[in-house]
Amino acid sequence: MKAVQYQSFGGPEVLEVVEVPDPKMFADLVLVRIEAAALNPADLAFQGGHADPVMDSLFPVTPGWDLAGVVEQAGPAVAGFRPGDEVIGYVRGQAMHYGTYAEKISAEPRQLVRKPRNLSWAQAAGLPVAGLTAYQAIVHSLEVTAGDTVLVHGAAGGVGHLAVQIAVARGARVIGTGSEASQEFIESLGATPVRYGDELVEQVHKIAPGGVDAVLDTAGRGSLSTTKEVAALGARVASITRSAAEYAGAIDVYLHLDGDDLTRLVELAEEGKLTVHIDRTFPLDQAAQAQRQLAGGHTHGKIILENHKEA
Repeated sequence: MKAVQYQSFGGPEVLEVVEVPDPKMFADLVLVRIEAAALNPADLAFQGGHADPVMDSLFPVTPGWDLAGVVEQAGPAVAGFRPGDEVIGYVRGQAMHYGTYAEKISAEPRQLVRKPRNLSWAQAAGLPVAGLTAYQAIVHSLEVTAGDTVLVHGAAGGVGHLAVQIAVARGARVIGTGSEASQEFIESLGATPVRYGDELVEQVHKIAPGGVDAVLDTAGRGSLSTTKEVAALGARVASITRSAAEYAGAIDVYLHLDGDDLTRLVELAEEGKLTVHIDRTFPLDQAAQAQRQLAGGHTHGKIILENHKEA
């Protein structure tokens, strides 16, 4: 099968497309033919060696944790999946070695749930990592409920655009920050858009004079520094960018695999309350170009690798 690998830490330039044997199967694993895989900023961070102090990399490494695909084989000890099932998954091991920038992967059943029926392969592939991050931030860390006013920094990004929709689905009023070019997109998600820059605080005050009840930072770059001026007394604040130290009492959100959360994301998608916006798709052969696009920033939604997309 075809896979994308790197033999040493670095940027997109270290990626190469290679032929490798099909994954081996234990009795308790599921073999998935990958239709699409999403890129995430974590791919670039791990590939760049920034996580080396906390996680081993067994070279060669195939990056990627997100997938949407079809079950080809279920081991004899597996219940709940059978060949032909359409699934999505967050597939990450204890070390960086096997990943989803490939045509197939062996996964644990707990890492997979059924694919949303109303999402394309590309959209479905973009749901697990970004969706779990957004859901766990909005629901578990910030405990957003109906009537809350929520400020989402980076509302047009991969996690941000899902967080906006999840908060709206819970009955919150959402304010989303973004560039001038992203204002219409943010509004289409159900949020009130505001522009980055010197007038951000003034814009938020006009929308929420009493301050916002919750803040999620998905952008970093000092976004939480403005929160002190727009947060209501007792506001809950969380960050996925490890920048919680900028605001006393803020929570760092750490993604974790939770099958119930992932299933709830599928349900929200099928209820028409959540969709994944695709900024651009690339064939697997162009994984390096896809990473360069991601590294450049300013994306609306997700960047996806497709195994059957023409180069």
